[in-house]
Parts: sequence; structure tokens; C-alpha cells
Amino acid sequence: MVVKDIEKSKRFYNDLFGLDLVLDNDGNMILTEGLVLQDEKIWKKFLGKDIIPKSNSCELYFEEQDIEAFVEKLERSYPSIQYVNKLMTHSWGQKVIRFYDLDGNLIEVGTPM
Repeated sequence: MVVKDIEKSKRFYNDLFGLDLVLDNDGNMILTEGLVLQDEKIWKKFLGKDIIPKSNSCELYFEEQDIEAFVEKLERSYPSIQYVNKLMTHSWGQKVIRFYDLDGNLIEVGTPM
């Protein structure tokens, strides 16, 4: 995932999902659960193309048993977060919330099925 401020993003994913640093490769961080953060400047130079935030072409998916507590933590820790949809319940009973991370990457958090 491409991010503007790799340290800020590392904190974000640790705060919300408990992901820890596995390897820091100077602009490329591997976190637990296999999430990789790539510094935007490096990625842009490598690709030779612009990075398009909020492209909505993919999403990260996480599950939370107590999704209401997760939503409270999200709102308390990151009050200016931009939502795609606030907490809702699908017709099949799963509760989900969708929002953008600090760099416009789409995240979905749902209750386990």
C-alpha cells in the first residue's frame, strides 16, 4: 500500500488493528499479517506514474468481534476519518463499516461470518 507518511501510517495500522513492524527496509515496511507500506515518493519514482488516492479499485478487509467498540476507537483516535459508509448491517446479518485510511486506501471492517 502506498502511503505519504510511512511512520504515521505504521501508527495508524498499529492503533486500529494491532499490526506491528516486522521489517523496515528504508521506505518499505512490512507489518504483521503481511501488510506492506511503501513510501509514495519511492513508489512514484519506480512506476513513473502518479498515485491516485481513493481510486476505489481494491480494499483491505479486517474482522472485529466487537465492531461497536472498534467504531468508538476509530472515532476517538481518528475523528476526521472519511467514511464510505458508517456502521451498517447487511441483509445476511454481517455488520460492516468502510472508510479511507490516511492516504485514501479503502478499508472494510466487518464482523466475522
